[in-house]
This record gives sequence, C-alpha cells and structure tokens, in this order.
Amino acid sequence: MLREHFEILTDPRQSHKVQHSLLEIVIMTICAVVAECEAWHQIYHYCQTKESWFRKRLKLKLKNGIPSHDTFERVFSLINPKELEACFFSWTNTVSVKTKGEIVSIDGKTVCGSRDSKTKAIHMVSAWANKNQLVLGQVKTDEKSNEITAIPTLIELLELKGCIVTIDAMGCQKDIAKQITEAKADYVFGLKGNQSSLHDDVKLYFENEKIEQKVLTREKGHGRIETRAYFFETDIDWLHQKPAWVGLNGIGMVKSSVWEKDILREETRYFITSLTDVKTFSEAVRGHWGIENSLHWVLDVAFNEDKSRIRKDNSSENFAVIRHIALNLLKEDDAKMSIKARRHRCAYDDEYLSKILFSGNRKL
Repeated sequence: MLREHFEILTDPRQSHKVQHSLLEIVIMTICAVVAECEAWHQIYHYCQTKESWFRKRLKLKLKNGIPSHDTFERVFSLINPKELEACFFSWTNTVSVKTKGEIVSIDGKTVCGSRDSKTKAIHMVSAWANKNQLVLGQVKTDEKSNEITAIPTLIELLELKGCIVTIDAMGCQKDIAKQITEAKADYVFGLKGNQSSLHDDVKLYFENEKIEQKVLTREKGHGRIETRAYFFETDIDWLHQKPAWVGLNGIGMVKSSVWEKDILREETRYFITSLTDVKTFSEAVRGHWGIENSLHWVLDVAFNEDKSRIRKDNSSENFAVIRHIALNLLKEDDAKMSIKARRHRCAYDDEYLSKILFSGNRKL
C-alpha cells in the first residue's frame, strides 16, 4: 500500500508543536488532489467536509481534527523534497509491472506557476512508463539546461533492466548511454545540434543510401492524416564515432507528414540506438510521445499545473510529486473518462473515490 512507503518520511516540525500527524496530512492531501483540489484553501475545505469519511474509510485518527490551510502549506514547504521523492520511488518500484521491452521515456517540464519575482520556475525531469501508464519518478532542476545533470540522477534511481529508455536530444550524451547500458537496458536518443558531427554524419548517410529496413504507419482522425516512415540501419562500422558510444548498434531516421486543414507539415528526425531491429525502434520512437500526451499534457489540462501558485519554499516541488501520485492512482482506473472527468467525479462520488484509492495494484 502507498501509505506504507510514506511512513518513513521525516517530520520537519518541532516535535513539541506538532498537533497533526505528518502521514495523515500527506494522505489527506493526496485524496484532495485526486478529488480536483489544486490550492491549499481548497484542500482544507475539502478535508473539512470529508472528516467523517476520512475517519471511517481511511481509518485516520485526526486527534486534533483537520489542519488549517496554513498548516497544510507550512508542512509541505518544510518537507525535504528528496525524502518525499525517495518515498515515491519506493512506491512505484513496488507497483510497476516489470515488463520486458517497457518503454521508459525521460523528459523535462517547467512548472511555470512556480516562478515569481524572486524565484526561477522549477523544472521537473520525469520518467514515464508507457505500458504501465505510470510516472516512475522525478528529479527537480532549476532550469531546462540542467536536464543533462538531472537525467543520470533519475536513471540511477530507476529499475530499468529489460526496458528501452527514450530521451530527446538534450540527453544524448555518452555517459548516459553507458549508464543505461550498464543498467542492462536499451536506449534511443534523438540527435540534434548538440551532437553536430554525429548528427551530420547520420543525416548524410540516410540522404545518400538506400535503406532496406523500414516501417510505415498511417493514422487518421480528428481532421488530420499523419504518415510516418521509420528507416533503420545496423551496418554502422563506418561511423567513426561508434566506439565512443557504449552499446551503439544502430541509427535511425523518421520522416513524418501531417495533413491538417489542407496544410502539410513535414519533419525529419534522426536517432542513435542500442536496438537492432526497425520494428522495436519504431515502437520506441512512437512511444516517446507518451510522456508528452499522457503526462505533461495531462498535468497542464487536467491538473492545471502551469496555473498553480503553490511556490513557498519546498512546496512547489513537493506538490509536483503529489500530482504525480494522484495521476498514477487515477491512471489505473479503466473508466472511459478523461483524467479531468475522473477527478471531478471523485470530488462528489465517495464510492468512485474509494475505487480509485483502494482497487488495483496502486492502492492507498
């Protein structure tokens, strides 16, 4: 159960002033965020109305009732984010289904609302498991340019054996390739200007050679037609950079064409990978968009993350973790509803909320 992984969280408050259990505050906050709350005063009012339910259904003691909204805010501003993230990692490592070939996408997102006149917006680098539909973990950086240093920290904390790790061009680094390979996982890296020589050589090869290994896909819906052609090559001994990249087995190119409202958009992207077949490569490249569509987009649309004004001390980073916990709980439900609709139903339907919190592998 989730709460078992958060019991070890260190209480940052002075012991003689503590009136409310830290674990109970965390549990109530998770429930409130699942049920559409996005600010401390909303969390407080929600918990007030659910006090009896918390006692009966969640078995919370609430010796001194419901904390004030100031207490919720103060506690989350004081909690050590590294400890909260460690609890999160412990939980997700337990509930994730270890599937061979799982596509783990790593990418960053700026929490725009965490910025004020004195503080830069935080940037969260997250790992998303596409088959599990689960946030595996996250690491905070101060800005997007620091993703290069955050990614190795995140990888070190993940269980990646048998997985395929996909990262965009920012994370296309030799040390990261070595780290993933040593974790007994595969990698697919996007190529851009930060590896200009390698990018240019791969591009030149695909422009001048006839490629036998390829996969074509075509999708139609919502007024658009999207076609993708995946090209792949493993005969790359000619590539003079190959020895510097641990595990490098292939190079790839993806050409995409999108027709929408009589407008054609075309794009060509290049990749390096430890994979050895075009089908798996195409699935990994396609799967990487899961972190945008199923995580980042959902956080903005269903959780209004970019509009959040929670920013005091550690609270913005800690609340980002709470959103990820809530999303993981909501994602396990198979209801034919959007995440936003599920949150709204949880706000007024205690039976459905109980289903989200207590059914399945990720239960509270």
